[in-house]
Amino acid sequence: MSITRRSIIAAGFAGVLAATTAQAGPEAGPLVEPRWLSEHLDDPDVAVLDVRSAIDGTDAAGFAAGHIPGAAYASYTGAGWRVADGAVPGKLPPVDRLEALIGSLGVDNDDTVVVVPAGVGSTDFGSAARVYWTLKYLGHEDVTILNGGYRAWVDAGGAVATGEATVTPATFNAELQPELLADTADVANAGSGGSQLVDARPAAQYAGQAKHPAARAAGTIPGAASLEERLLVEQGTATFIDTDEVNRLIELAGIERNGPVVSFCNTGHWAATAWFALSEVGGLEDVALYDGSMTEWTQDPARPLVQGQQALSQLLQ
Repeated sequence: MSITRRSIIAAGFAGVLAATTAQAGPEAGPLVEPRWLSEHLDDPDVAVLDVRSAIDGTDAAGFAAGHIPGAAYASYTGAGWRVADGAVPGKLPPVDRLEALIGSLGVDNDDTVVVVPAGVGSTDFGSAARVYWTLKYLGHEDVTILNGGYRAWVDAGGAVATGEATVTPATFNAELQPELLADTADVANAGSGGSQLVDARPAAQYAGQAKHPAARAAGTIPGAASLEERLLVEQGTATFIDTDEVNRLIELAGIERNGPVVSFCNTGHWAATAWFALSEVGGLEDVALYDGSMTEWTQDPARPLVQGQQALSQLLQ
């Protein structure tokens, strides 16, 4: 790990942080709490990526005003994590560009990467989930998300650094995991191929009452189950719901655990949160993400859509 580290004052962690149980050992799960990060912040192979961005109102000046010591600024909307492909926003960039981006952040293949969102809402969590999924797609297994994001870190009494990050570039080499990425052909063949589709969008979009500006038509893909991303994160935070609740929602949504699943939304952003819930928290073994999602699916008017579907939140009422 080549990011310059600053020491953290352990005594600054009190109150809620003292009540948090740290994960055992140096290995991180899909989510870590502020206490875990405080205990491993100075480890040479722990890399902190702060992905706050325009989504939560943070820019480079906001990062400079306060961030976790040693973090690299990796703006979700500004660093190059996603690119437009014609009329379709949010696609994966070429692999060599992602390798260069990750290396420029001081991350190599031996690092445990901690992705840090702002901590202000479910869409904000989706920024971290999409970066997490991207790293997994590139074959980097040692990645986790700071549960609750930067806000949880500050609320727990974590040390705060100011100024620009000091980063020494590293070399990152991808080993692609193609099974994690679905394309339009995969989605079109989902029914015949046995894959279940999962729509992470809000109820109105799932029902065809609203749509993303870049989508050419409203509705959802026939046969898709609803797993709204906003249900997966505690309201007004970037704190993920617990495993039992994730599993309850999976069951209520009618999502089968034993077959392949493809999550989608509008641009592959909310879909990353659903993918994270299904694959990393819920433990489903064969989950892919359709990064083109509805903005790509609706580019061809011949592709089928259905309206009037009942979303998961409506089943919970």
